[in-house]
Amino acid sequence: MYVTRFRAAIPSVKTVLVDFHTHTSASDGALAPGELLARAVASKVELLAITDHDTVAGFQAAAAYHTKHLSSMSLISGVELSCQWLGVTIHILGLGIDCEHPVMRAGLTRMAAGRKERGNKIASRLESLGFNGALQGALRQAGDSQLGRPHFAAWMVEQGHVRDHNLAFERYLGQGKIGDVKAFWPELAEVTQWIESSGGVALIAHPLKYRFTGMKLRRLIIAFMAAGGRGIEVLSGRQTSDQTNRLLRLARDFDLEISIGSDFHRDAPYSASLGLESAPFGDLRGVWQRWSNVPQTSLKR
Repeated sequence: MYVTRFRAAIPSVKTVLVDFHTHTSASDGALAPGELLARAVASKVELLAITDHDTVAGFQAAAAYHTKHLSSMSLISGVELSCQWLGVTIHILGLGIDCEHPVMRAGLTRMAAGRKERGNKIASRLESLGFNGALQGALRQAGDSQLGRPHFAAWMVEQGHVRDHNLAFERYLGQGKIGDVKAFWPELAEVTQWIESSGGVALIAHPLKYRFTGMKLRRLIIAFMAAGGRGIEVLSGRQTSDQTNRLLRLARDFDLEISIGSDFHRDAPYSASLGLESAPFGDLRGVWQRWSNVPQTSLKR
């Protein structure tokens, strides 16, 4: 686990701004790690986790920036791991992980290789439609970031193949489209165990985005808990109060810890801003309580 703190601990009863789901340019976010931290500090976020897709590079760069600038915010290690369950791509958040744990390092190395293979397959499929140069173009867009579908979308917009990012996903890259390649992802149980083995807490990210029936979502939670999973994200980005209440009921039914996050990637009209209030949730335990009384400076890598 990695936690760094530079002022008195936050009382667990106090409502503070937290955000346990954010992305940087190390994966598919628009802001560099230092820029994201500066934005979070300016927004008065007090507990922040960086959870880039299948990499901790953004978090590690942010940790170095955070140590140098000595901000008043607590930074929590994190990652959002892709996996599959019954043929569906699921995202699992890992918070408070030890980034240098051998199990996590081996898992992330495997994910990087898998993403490379996935990128090649996406490019091949797009090129079969006449979008020549897709791989080179997407790699140029990605730079030092993990290659992902948003980079293919950015290249397609740049080349004039589509008018915007959303249309690229709607026609070619979104769920069920030709560029939706997911067969290589590890199984749910594997990535959950990577997180637990490396000292972190595993949570199901944005559970309603999978569009499961109520019964299937409960089956997912049961399988997740059997693998060692501990919690569920009950608020992710913008969602209705009915959606939040539905997830809170599931958390109570299964005695799960809860997490909240903006799922921030970039500034956009329908995107949530950084920071959510850690308001009381009755008898439910918020994952932020794990770090509400951390020492003034605590580092574990």
